[in-house]
Amino acid sequence: MLIECECTPTSNSFFSLLTIDFLYICHMAQRRNNYPLLENIEILDIADKGNTFAKFNELALFITGGVPGDIVDIQVTKKKKSFLEGRIVKTHQLSTLRDTPFCAYFGVCGGCKWQHMAYPEQLKFKQRQVSDQLQRIGKVELPDITPILPAPATKFYRNKLEFSFSHLRWLLDKDKNLEDQGELRGLGFHVPGRFDKVVDIDQCWLQPEPSNAIRNGLRKFALDNDFSFFNIRAHEGLLRTLILRDTMQGELMVIVTFFDNEPEKIEAVMNYLKTAFPQITSLMYAINQKGNDSIYDQNVLLYSGKDHIIEDFEGIQFKIGPKSFFQTNSKQALELYKITRDYAGIKSTDVVYDLYTGTGTIANFVAHQAKKVVGVEYVPEAIEDAKVNAQHNKIANTIFFAGDMKDVLTADFIALHGKPDVLITDPPRAGMHEDVIARIMEAEPKVIVYVSCNAATQARDLSLMSSKYKVTKVQAVDMFPHTHHTESVLRLELIG
Repeated sequence: MLIECECTPTSNSFFSLLTIDFLYICHMAQRRNNYPLLENIEILDIADKGNTFAKFNELALFITGGVPGDIVDIQVTKKKKSFLEGRIVKTHQLSTLRDTPFCAYFGVCGGCKWQHMAYPEQLKFKQRQVSDQLQRIGKVELPDITPILPAPATKFYRNKLEFSFSHLRWLLDKDKNLEDQGELRGLGFHVPGRFDKVVDIDQCWLQPEPSNAIRNGLRKFALDNDFSFFNIRAHEGLLRTLILRDTMQGELMVIVTFFDNEPEKIEAVMNYLKTAFPQITSLMYAINQKGNDSIYDQNVLLYSGKDHIIEDFEGIQFKIGPKSFFQTNSKQALELYKITRDYAGIKSTDVVYDLYTGTGTIANFVAHQAKKVVGVEYVPEAIEDAKVNAQHNKIANTIFFAGDMKDVLTADFIALHGKPDVLITDPPRAGMHEDVIARIMEAEPKVIVYVSCNAATQARDLSLMSSKYKVTKVQAVDMFPHTHHTESVLRLELIG
């Protein structure tokens, strides 16, 4: 029985409050223990965020893990009026859609959650997810959707990874002896739901070499020298994060962030990396003593090499600094931009707006076709990168502005810079603000190309534009194999 009480936490009521809290915790634990175990449930489909879906007594059942076609026992973890949530506790029969995960850390580190599903099946589910969300949420008529563009590589496709140092590693079966030895330091990815522990990674399949060699070499060097790893609870320790970025041209950036400012140890770490890995073209470091790992507001210092790396798309070079945003799958990003350019159908007389331009990648990529390209982005540092990239490529017909999109994109702004003939928008996962959509509707560009990493918010925005625009082309692009994430590109045309 849950005790309900109203009292003021005075010294006299302290132990009463403890008793009430204890009883409440016990009550909640008892409720959870009373959740049913559902046996021989067939997983039917993929659900939101890469989870799976089944049914029990006409209730929707959302499950962590599994593959459609699996027959499993489910321990219910949450009960609502219209749905249940649960986790798999026993598998009776495996789906024919399954594949063998290739990573030793599958299911532990939190990444690549679909490794246990054959890649062609991943593509089918991604394609259908885009179509379903556009139709169900957007409620707009769609043309025949072009088949999803698969990734040319399903391993070693990322150009950026960030690893965390921690004084506590998540113990796998092979690590149990380390606890007795007192060595628990690790370098890898945070365990989902455990901000204070990392999975110590030997082999990651996401980024090509020398990514693994650098990470493993640095960890060994640090352990051999007994350098401390970051303790996020105590807020202490020397080594905090390791960031690796590369390009298709073979350039390599390594950024080490430290928490403790110990110059001699920092010098030792950086000199080790410079000496052991001469292929590093940009070696940098930062001292980050704030509450989160982000380096966007930190001073990043150059130790050796250049302060940037260069990516090349069809002869257009993009300068990538330590804080620059750039699509993390370079090969698929190039294909994504080609589709965007094709859908835009830009003519030499067109004024093009590129909203949420980031570092101006799309704006500079399409600029040679247009009369003028106007890029707008919230992050000032990204806009500075966009300007540098335009100058570096001798592109004279792009102009970039920093600020909140709904504040920048005003009627006066459009009057000053020209009404867009073509508008490209690539907003964050949350989609576009209603004020931005209203301004776009007023401007009435003939063509809108909408690039999104979230088909649900893209569909929501479509519904707000459906009175003036129709969707004429849809293309999904798989940027991140073995995850549920998908990019979708839409061409919208002004009605009439």
